[in-house]
Amino acid sequence: MGDAFYYLQKPPNEPVKNYPPGSPEREAVKNELNRMQQQEIEIPLIIGGKEVKTGEMGQVVMPHRKEHVLARYHQAGQREVEMAIEASLQAAREWSSWRWEDRLVIFRKLADMLTGPYRARINAATMLGQGKTVHQAEIEAACELADFLRFNSYFLTEIYQDQPFSPEGFWNRVDYRPLEGFVLAVTPFNFTAIAGNLPTAPAMAGNVALWKPASTAVYSAHYFMEMLMEAGLPPGVINFLPGPGAVIGDLALNSPNLAGVHFTGSTGTFQHMWKKIGENIDRYHTYPRIVGETGGKDFVVAHTSAEPAELITALIRGAFEYQGQKCSAASRAYIPHSLWEEIKDHLIRKVEEIKVGDIADFQNFMGAVIDQKAFTKITGYIDRAREDRKTEIIAGGSYDDSTGFFIDPTLILTTDPFSETMVEELFGPVLTIYVYPDEKFEETLYLCNETSPYGLTGSIMARDREAVQKADRILRQAAGNFYINDKPTAAIVNQQPFGGARASGTNDKAGSKINMYRWVSARSIKENFVPPRDYPYPYMEEE
Repeated sequence: MGDAFYYLQKPPNEPVKNYPPGSPEREAVKNELNRMQQQEIEIPLIIGGKEVKTGEMGQVVMPHRKEHVLARYHQAGQREVEMAIEASLQAAREWSSWRWEDRLVIFRKLADMLTGPYRARINAATMLGQGKTVHQAEIEAACELADFLRFNSYFLTEIYQDQPFSPEGFWNRVDYRPLEGFVLAVTPFNFTAIAGNLPTAPAMAGNVALWKPASTAVYSAHYFMEMLMEAGLPPGVINFLPGPGAVIGDLALNSPNLAGVHFTGSTGTFQHMWKKIGENIDRYHTYPRIVGETGGKDFVVAHTSAEPAELITALIRGAFEYQGQKCSAASRAYIPHSLWEEIKDHLIRKVEEIKVGDIADFQNFMGAVIDQKAFTKITGYIDRAREDRKTEIIAGGSYDDSTGFFIDPTLILTTDPFSETMVEELFGPVLTIYVYPDEKFEETLYLCNETSPYGLTGSIMARDREAVQKADRILRQAAGNFYINDKPTAAIVNQQPFGGARASGTNDKAGSKINMYRWVSARSIKENFVPPRDYPYPYMEEE
């Protein structure tokens, strides 16, 4: 690069395609779905830019057709984790010295590849491997992931430009260094965008990463890793390590070279990792940065002034899109008695109309949940609710795992605001409703705030502005992402920075400059143009 001040223009968000009949994008993704279903691929590890095959195999199946194997993948063990750590540290010596514009051009190119020639591929892989409809795949696997890549690049340039004041005779500046060591990126099954963002965000800032994808999302992660290498990412900057979380995670956390953790997953796993880091704290060369987004028990609170059709739409989309398998999904709702009497029958009818089935059939609103473990957990909650005298299943409640892991969208009505499904995270297509007396709106807000240990997302549905501001005030700590007259899901990069506190994580706001600050280590530099030549100060002179 020559001598010039380079800058990136602030990008727009990637436009979402609608996939109507006859559109080229619909034809393209249909073709990819057909092609991928007709082949079974082998997925290797990628360590130091090279394929590594261990022979310890896992398999990728379609959630909606569980006997159909899409891929078999090699799993990392102790030897491969050690190889990946060494490869990352070796790559760091060169990568950390690259000029920022040379690093960022790789990720900007990747975003254009993702939304251009590989759009259908990443969407189809997400649909088949993770059970998403084409709309759910499009909004995140293509659009949100491209937004992460483009906006994180832009946010970094803003950070680098943030420089201190220099008085006459001095030049003060700040060098934003990468961390010393490697970042462990542990990613979830439910968002291809999150899986791509967690290793790339630190890498943009000059860091190196070990990427452990969820076993139920290895398929789309594999294709994204291929795109990363095609975009020009140097070997060893990101090392791709499918395999058992306990093996990979514990080995990485035991390394003295651990510099950070970028995590999205369960609260229990994150707490285990934090404890492990605490136990090893005297072993590390530096204090690791710990960034995590965990679970949620996300709410919708309705006021008597809420518009009925808007409330019904927010409940259905918020609770049942992607089978409720979003950390932001609406899982509990508080509805005033008078409004409940007005919307009850219509809501039940709408829920019962929802089509559930193969995601390749674009008429279906829902697919299957991710795997047998999730199916068993969610249906266990449904069965216990059926036996609880304080709860009633008023819609759905049926399930079938004979061909795929299908659970019908389920509405539970409870008279106990602390019943199991009002408190615990289910991560499935189940919405529990508590009906409160009209005159107890404020008390219900406090009840909502105190019910769950989480603090991720929530919404208030009301036309009364006083009710809105009251909910905003009382629920201030209850949600890191708070929605007014909208469902509590679908945060957009650069528009609603995403993350929550309490048991929901460190609230480091993915898709914002806040997150990118976590992957740099500032060094202040002071240069004195005219240094003093003797040590005494004026106050030391005699009167």
